[in-house]
Amino acid sequence: MRASTTTVLLATALSIGGVMAAPAYAAAAAVTPERVCGSGFARVPQSKQAVQTPGKRVLGHVYLLYNRRTGAACVTTIKTSNVGTPTFVMATITTQTRGPRSRASGENEGRSVKHYLGPVKTYGKGRCVKYMGTIHGKGRGAEAAKSAWKSWGACG
Repeated sequence: MRASTTTVLLATALSIGGVMAAPAYAAAAAVTPERVCGSGFARVPQSKQAVQTPGKRVLGHVYLLYNRRTGAACVTTIKTSNVGTPTFVMATITTQTRGPRSRASGENEGRSVKHYLGPVKTYGKGRCVKYMGTIHGKGRGAEAAKSAWKSWGACG
């Protein structure tokens, strides 16, 4: 009984003080690239890229992660603008094999989402990757934001 009374009092105090977060933003704050890609994935150093409009407005970030145990590479695009409102988001990853018969293959996914898109995974062990993210603004005629293609690197 005592714990539930304390909980009710704390919730009341927070709501009166205006400290409670909006559900959409609270859910977005819990989203991390590691949670999107899953267990065993870690961020590749310097892989976080801003997804920005031609006018340099940042609508989110795209991340590259790698799982050393499985050899899988993962990309996710996470919104920081219009969070909670469905807008078109895309994540793309392309792998390149090395050697005389070098070729590239890729995976991409795009759809309307509220918070993030992904995971988009491909086998990356012994291969170089490049990746990018896209986020469309809200409303008709809104600018699309893109990250730059990160050139061939992060060679697993």
